[in-house]
Amino acid sequence: MAEIVFVTWDGGGNVPPAVGIATELVARGHGVRFVGHPRQRESLVAAGLEVAPSLHARAFSALDANSPLALVAMFGDRGLGRDVLAALADRPADVVVVDCLLFGVMAELRAAGTPYVVLEHLYDAYLRGGWLKGPMGLGMRLQRLQPARSLAEARLRLVASLPSLDPAGARSRSDLTWVGPVVPVAERVPADPLVLVSLSTFRFPKMAGCLQTILDACAGLDARVVVTTGPVVDPAELRAPDNAEVHRFVPHAELMPRAALVIGHGGHGTTMQALAHDVPLVLMPMHPLLDQPMVARSVASAGAGRVVPKKASAADLTPVVAAMLADGPHREAAARLGAEIRALPGARNAADRIESLMTDGAPQPEHPLARP
Repeated sequence: MAEIVFVTWDGGGNVPPAVGIATELVARGHGVRFVGHPRQRESLVAAGLEVAPSLHARAFSALDANSPLALVAMFGDRGLGRDVLAALADRPADVVVVDCLLFGVMAELRAAGTPYVVLEHLYDAYLRGGWLKGPMGLGMRLQRLQPARSLAEARLRLVASLPSLDPAGARSRSDLTWVGPVVPVAERVPADPLVLVSLSTFRFPKMAGCLQTILDACAGLDARVVVTTGPVVDPAELRAPDNAEVHRFVPHAELMPRAALVIGHGGHGTTMQALAHDVPLVLMPMHPLLDQPMVARSVASAGAGRVVPKKASAADLTPVVAAMLADGPHREAAARLGAEIRALPGARNAADRIESLMTDGAPQPEHPLARP
């Protein structure tokens, strides 16, 4: 069996795809370790995964109000890359799988001559467009990290998304492998109308105010409304109407099979999980420079969602939510996308491709990826 190292960072939707693929590989008998930020250790260990020490990585937490400069420094952090090389020196690995935004890690691996796989947990069109061509990509280039080269030199680039929604998926590219979204899928459960509201586990400005606006907009609906605030917003800050309940955390895997509508921020993971359960969405992006607007537009263009601005009032939102909660062509569109996602099981496909690296072509030496 193989030894595999995953490299991640303390974000939001970037972590579940890595964990889902890693869990699939563990179930197949492989040894899997994670390298990331110290705050991630508890949740990764709770998921049954081994975590290597992080001694050189910059301090970072998704709960902090991180400035763009702090994000640039974290994505370009070579210290996290040195932690990966230390983990390989301690115990060699057959494959290293790196989060697609960790260009400091990729630069360290390239300098050490260590091959790696890139895991894209978002639309490739956004990574190569808004991210690399925007302020974050500029920050990487100013640090001389050569982000385009780092992506081009990966042994494999796995895109954990749906090609029919990703604008890049319409173009055939030999350097990319779309494995499908890595999301849990359960059988639908007939129930009274349920609206799931979830914005982000990452700290974005004015999230509490947006959640309150959504609660106010849903007050008159003939539906049960469940709000999950995540670690950033205290449920006690919010006023819930009689038809709503507010929790810091409820597993979305428990709620999605019962949901008739999801109100979210356009985060890739939550959006794909909703669609995987044939659930349409109302999407309120939290940040204009992230992938959320692109995800939201793609779902709306496919007919499975509506996009609303962050500054929308409760009066603006109420008719949109009511229309999306009702029957209509948006439900057929969501079901069509759901069938596509279920036919493209991301964790299984990604595990297959990672395993193929050790069987394709010439025989591989045992645990080849060690620090020189």
